[in-house]
Amino acid sequence: MENNYLIDSDNLSPEALERKHRLENDPSLRTNHMEYLPGMQKIESDVCKNVLEQMNSYDHSKYTAKDVMRALEHETCSIEDFKALLSPAAEPFLEKMAQRAKIETSKHFGNTVYLFTPIYIANYCENYCVYCGFNCYNKIRRMKLTMEQIEHEMKVIADSGMEEVLLLTGESRAMSDVEYIGEACKLARKYFRLVGLEIYPVNVDEYKYLHECGADYVTVFQETYDTVKYETLHLMGNKRVWPYRFDAQERALMGGMRGVAFSALLGLSDFRKDAFATALHVYYLQRKYPHAEMSLSCPRLRPIVNNDKISPLDVHEKQLCQIICAYRIFLPFVGITVSSRESAEFRNGIVKIAATKVSAGVSTGIGDHESKYSGKDSTGEEGDEQFEICDSRSLDAMYNDITDEGLQPVMNDYLYV
Repeated sequence: MENNYLIDSDNLSPEALERKHRLENDPSLRTNHMEYLPGMQKIESDVCKNVLEQMNSYDHSKYTAKDVMRALEHETCSIEDFKALLSPAAEPFLEKMAQRAKIETSKHFGNTVYLFTPIYIANYCENYCVYCGFNCYNKIRRMKLTMEQIEHEMKVIADSGMEEVLLLTGESRAMSDVEYIGEACKLARKYFRLVGLEIYPVNVDEYKYLHECGADYVTVFQETYDTVKYETLHLMGNKRVWPYRFDAQERALMGGMRGVAFSALLGLSDFRKDAFATALHVYYLQRKYPHAEMSLSCPRLRPIVNNDKISPLDVHEKQLCQIICAYRIFLPFVGITVSSRESAEFRNGIVKIAATKVSAGVSTGIGDHESKYSGKDSTGEEGDEQFEICDSRSLDAMYNDITDEGLQPVMNDYLYV
């Protein structure tokens, strides 16, 4: 199996192109996506089994309007109620769901909306995921920031007033090893009160090290909980191993992380089942680790460099709103993040109902925050973006828009004492 750092995505050799074609068309050449690779830590946990059993038995077509009405009447939303709220039968009840979600949000989060920004520090990747702009076969400008460049980016972001940052890399241990990420965490702690990570999954001892370096929480996208569909989308690399990725949040908590975040990439498979499984993943871990902070994201597919035809499968804004309202009713204490993948209009509306956290001043490219934040001309040496964003508002614009909606923007939701 090839390693991506040996694949020059700017100049793919005939051999690499042939390998790519064969991986796409001959499943027998691909490794078993349910088997761990050497170095991947296994943990004893029943969470995965519980989630898969529930998801595989979920038939959202069987629920009726009566089931939805009954779910909305209950003070506490059960798993069965949640199934009904995610079903097509609930679509005519979206206004009632939004009213209930708004009550739950106000009860547990008040009038606040938290703000953060991502900073991509590298876009090298060893995976071939067919929908991702960073995939090792995609012809993009690759870049890995030095510590000096990372600190410069962080200064630019911190000067804007931002107090929370999410550090992201492509999934390449060879080009962005754990020590590199740890040093970036140490720098981030100098400038920000909260430091999150969205990196390749690692083992418990590595999460412990990253926490000691300054990381507060870990976000992992499962992408899809449909193991059969997952195999057809992740053709090469460590990310191909579905169960190791599934257990990443639990390993992070075992490593001492204060919080973890979950997400499916809606539109890759049956979005109702993926939304159901994502929330159940949180539900079971919340009961196992009651001290931990947990949050959900609800991203939809976005176009990528060299492929502007990628779009979510049947997940329109109405369906997305239904999912977010159902999340809030089922998991009233859990934060819900809506990213810059969505439009400004949608995000302005959903924060008044159920979402509690939004990104601002976003760039998914590598090393271009100065041009984005200060208006300076781009150097042309930045790394390419992972996907196209839809809402490009600055922190100031986002802050003002949230205030205009009668809400309170919050830069930091945690204080160390």
